[in-house]
Amino acid sequence: MTSLWDIHQVASWIEDIGYPQYKKCFIENRIDGCNLIKVNSTTLPNLGVRKFEDVKDIACKVRELLNLEETKSSQNLYSPERDIMGMYLEARSYTGSPLCKLSFPRFVYTTQHAIWKPPLTNEGIIFQHKH
Repeated sequence: MTSLWDIHQVASWIEDIGYPQYKKCFIENRIDGCNLIKVNSTTLPNLGVRKFEDVKDIACKVRELLNLEETKSSQNLYSPERDIMGMYLEARSYTGSPLCKLSFPRFVYTTQHAIWKPPLTNEGIIFQHKH
């Protein structure tokens, strides 16, 4: 499971998909399997990947690796569609979150009635549970 990869396994994957020049960027930014969910076309330039075609291809390969759907540009900003696997991987990526210790089946059970609201920042828990 990719969420268990350490930074060197992620760096090797970057090299294996044809981008050895970015291996050091991923290591220096400490991108491990849990942080890989946060890697997208917006965050890649901050990691040091600035060539547009490379950003586009790496972001696509990350989505493929994690089995995530591509974000649709026509999605409503206030109520975007959410893929349950994407929600699970995102929740696990926040160290210290109580959700990061849940198994996928338990996560699905726990969040099936959750109200998703877009985060106001890029950090924090994104679920509010009905009581």
